[in-house]
Amino acid sequence: MKGILSIFIVPFLVTVAGAQTAQEIIDRAEELLKGETSQGVFKMTIITPNYTREMEMETYWKGNEKALIHIKSPRREAGNKTLKVGNEMWMYLHNTETTIKIPPSMMLQSWNGSDFTNDDIVRETNLIEDYSLKIIGEETVDGELCWIIELIPREDAAIVWGKLQYRVRQTDYVPARIDYYDEHGDLIRYMEFSDIREHDERMIPGTWTMHNNAKPGHKTRFEILEVEFDVPIGDRVFSLQELQR
Repeated sequence: MKGILSIFIVPFLVTVAGAQTAQEIIDRAEELLKGETSQGVFKMTIITPNYTREMEMETYWKGNEKALIHIKSPRREAGNKTLKVGNEMWMYLHNTETTIKIPPSMMLQSWNGSDFTNDDIVRETNLIEDYSLKIIGEETVDGELCWIIELIPREDAAIVWGKLQYRVRQTDYVPARIDYYDEHGDLIRYMEFSDIREHDERMIPGTWTMHNNAKPGHKTRFEILEVEFDVPIGDRVFSLQELQR
């Protein structure tokens, strides 16, 4: 039995050890979460000391280039949509049938009152292109040994964060935690990944929780209800006509 296990375990360990650079590690972690394309249904829970609010949304993504988020509930927000194509972003408000273009200066504003920003929701930032990456150490997170990858903004990148620290599990490249620091080195917020389970034949975190250090007691939980990866999604989905339909 021990010999049989070695046949399967050793190649796996060699494969994991083969990711020698920070870029390769982040590439694999991000691809695991995104795929070439994805579509799904998610629940967002906004938690504050005074209230808790839930939204359910349908989402469509093509890498970092295109995204459509369609809010399905609650009723007062149902029909509101967010569209991103390239470097441009729009929001459609169903009740007033109004389309608003979001300027780059608002990408780090809160999305719908959550602790996620517009940038987070539509995946505007490309970690590989916008940051310099290096492995700075290891740390155990929830019993799993992780690489700690430090990301420093490139000089020509329009990034507000002073740096990020991204922890990735060494056994399977699943993201464990991302810390967001300002230019003074203060931790402003952090995202924890949990509930690792199978979604569309890949093991990924089912829950992503953003903790807001700037607002004690505020956090937003993002839960996967359904998701499919690498599925055909026509470009019509990511059009102004679809946004306003």
